[in-house]
Amino acid sequence: MNQQEIAGRVHLSMYRQLQKDGVATPVQVLMDVGVLSAGDYENWRFGRVDYLERVCSANLHKLSYIVKEIRAYARKNGLKESWTFYKRWGRKGQKPSVRLHFSKSGGEAIEKSYATHYISPKLTQKRQENGNSRPAPPEPETN
Repeated sequence: MNQQEIAGRVHLSMYRQLQKDGVATPVQVLMDVGVLSAGDYENWRFGRVDYLERVCSANLHKLSYIVKEIRAYARKNGLKESWTFYKRWGRKGQKPSVRLHFSKSGGEAIEKSYATHYISPKLTQKRQENGNSRPAPPEPETN
């Protein structure tokens, strides 16, 4: 898959997520582009994988390009950024929450780029009108 094909898939995923939920997430883009399976995503969320990039079927250069295209789409369409805390599943009632890692290095900028959700201005406006200015992040689908 060349960069033009990747960009097209990223933009299509972002568009579809925004149309459906009003929010687009990098993790869902990775699944839609085909570099992350739902099963591998679930294994990561349950803590069976130490960081998300380990189970992605693309190299770091391609993953970096995907994230870059996500941000470019968000800027072009005036989407609002919302950082999201990804915690390990399966610890109901246990404290403290275990923060999940996206990258091997754990670099702050890299982690933030994966954990940032993008919210449609329409959804933001609608929630403000309804008195709920802080949207709850959607749970990514597992097909």
